[in-house]
Amino acid sequence: MSEHHTGLEFRWGILGTGGIATAFARDLLYLNNHIVAAVGSRSITSAEDWSMEFPGCRAYGSYQELVNDPNIDAIYVATPHTFHAAHSILALGAGKPVLCEKPFAVNAPEARSMRDTAQSSDVALMEAMWTRYLPHISKVREILAAGTIGTIIAVEADHGQRLADFANPRHWEPELGGGALLDLGIYPISFAHLVLGVPQKITARASFTDKGVDAQTTAIFSYKSGAQAILSTTLSAQTANRATITGELGRIEIDSVFYSPTSLRLVMHDGPITEYPGGYQGHGLREEAEYFSQLIQRGEKESSLLSLDETIQIMESLDEIRRQIGLIYPSEK
Repeated sequence: MSEHHTGLEFRWGILGTGGIATAFARDLLYLNNHIVAAVGSRSITSAEDWSMEFPGCRAYGSYQELVNDPNIDAIYVATPHTFHAAHSILALGAGKPVLCEKPFAVNAPEARSMRDTAQSSDVALMEAMWTRYLPHISKVREILAAGTIGTIIAVEADHGQRLADFANPRHWEPELGGGALLDLGIYPISFAHLVLGVPQKITARASFTDKGVDAQTTAIFSYKSGAQAILSTTLSAQTANRATITGELGRIEIDSVFYSPTSLRLVMHDGPITEYPGGYQGHGLREEAEYFSQLIQRGEKESSLLSLDETIQIMESLDEIRRQIGLIYPSEK
């Protein structure tokens, strides 16, 4: 624990300087006690350029220097998927709590090694699946816990973006864990796990880009209860990006974009409709940051809203989908 926990400030070290690192750091500005204290990159120039936007942010030209900074309370890992395990393990080894971007790792064995390192280092580790911490998802949990819609029959969720307009290598290159599934499909799949838990059976199909990563993937999750989830993702086109949970007594409809702060409604089969409007300011990445800081201040090591075991179960679902569609990354060969 650093001495800063006695004060009000929570000091973040940002590992990586990509788009999500910037979005996360900007969203922290909505919280008056979270500080972007330092950033680490493979080059000092890139770290210095990135740090300009955040006064007082120290720039480091290596990840090792960043994780060794004694004035940092936690590390946010924001590098491409294939580096998540190594960079999280680096920070955990330095005794730093880690909030690691989704998908947590490339596969379940990597995720398990991250959990093992966190446990042996006795520091907190959490997947930055920010959706789990948002106000509208708290409302969904509340409705489900109350049994309002009865036995769940079906979940549908899709996430499609037209990424062809962006030449970001991490979406397209096999070496960076590219493809729709890990980057976009993680959202509907994590959502299905939130609502229905671990599927009994998975059936998946995909089509591929010329570089050999999935352009479009659809999975059906079947559960012991008889419920089914239909989950689809694509990086070729903008889809509706909505989610629906259907029960015997009614359904929850989550508007676009379902995994970010948005509106929803409860539609009962006998007529009544309850609207839950949006109105959220900002991106939605700060709730996970606030939750993680509070978890650390309580001396806890993992999230009760998304345990490391559940993160690994989600990773196992992704692994099974990849096994069925034949998507193997160079780092796994």
